[in-house]
Amino acid sequence: MKKLILLASFFLSATFYAQEFQGTAVYESKTSTAEMMKNFGGNREITPEMQKNIEERMKKMFEKTFILNFNKSASIYKEEEKLDAPGNNNGGRMMMSMMGGGGTQYKNVKEKLYTVDKEFFSKEFLIKDSLPMYQWQMGSETKKIGEYTCFKATAVVATDPTDFRNFRMRGSRNNENKEKEQKAKDSVNATKKTNFMNDDIEQIKEKTITAWYCPEIPINQGPDKYWGLPGLILEVNDGTTVLLCSKIVLNSKEKVEIKAPTKGKEVTQKEYDEIVKKKMEEMREMYGGRGQRGGGPGGRRGF
Repeated sequence: MKKLILLASFFLSATFYAQEFQGTAVYESKTSTAEMMKNFGGNREITPEMQKNIEERMKKMFEKTFILNFNKSASIYKEEEKLDAPGNNNGGRMMMSMMGGGGTQYKNVKEKLYTVDKEFFSKEFLIKDSLPMYQWQMGSETKKIGEYTCFKATAVVATDPTDFRNFRMRGSRNNENKEKEQKAKDSVNATKKTNFMNDDIEQIKEKTITAWYCPEIPINQGPDKYWGLPGLILEVNDGTTVLLCSKIVLNSKEKVEIKAPTKGKEVTQKEYDEIVKKKMEEMREMYGGRGQRGGGPGGRRGF
C-alpha cells in the first residue's frame, strides 16, 4: 500500500510539474558583418578604414538581445525592449523586418503552428502558418554552455527570402570581368523589369544550421523559429548569425502569459513573403532600378 501511495504521488507530482513548468532563456545575437560584406564582393572605392567603420556600425546594429519564455508546449520569443534613441524607432523596426525578424513570435510545438506579428511599412501583419519541419542530424559531440552540457545537431534548411542576410553577389568573378558583363547586361536589359534584387545578386537557397541542445531541459523549443530537438536549444549558428543563450531561469515565481499575438492582417508566410518582395521591387524601381525611373547606364542602382 505504501508503495502504491508513493507511486501515485510521483505521477501526481509529475503531472503538476508538466502543467506548471515554465522557463525563460535570454539569447544574444551576433552577426558576422565581415562575412556579409564578403558575400557582396566588397567595393574597390571603399578604403580599409571605411570598411572597418561600416563593419563596426553594422555590428552594433545586429547585436541584439532576445527573450524566450516557454512551457512544455508553447513559447513566445521577442527582442528585449530597450529605449530607442530619438528618431531611430521606425528605422529599427524596418531593419528588423529586412532581417526577417521583428514582432512577437509564438510557437506551439504540440499543434505544430506558429504565429508572428510584424510591422512592415507601417502596416501590421499577423503571420500564421505551420512550423517548419527540420531534419535534424544528431551527433555525439558535446560542449558546455554555461553550466549545461549540450549536444550538437545539424540541419540543412531553406533560407528566408525576405532576409537580406541570405543574399550574395552572383558567382565569384573578378571586378574586371564583372564590369564588362555588367555593361553588356545594361545595354541588353535597359528596358527589362528585374526582380526583387539586382540581377547580380542571388539568394542563398539553403544553409546548414548547427544547433546545440540541452537534454537537461527536456522541451523541444529554441530561439527564433528553431525547435524540434529533445532539449532546449541553447545555441544556433547559421554561418552568418549566432544566437547564444546567456541566461536561463526555470520555474520563476513570476509567471509569463504565453499566448499567440492577435493584431494585424492575417496572412500565411508565403503571402507575407510575396508582399515584402513586391514592396522591395517597387522601392528599387522608384530609387533607381535598372531600366526604371532614375535607372539606365547612368542612374543609381538599388534594390
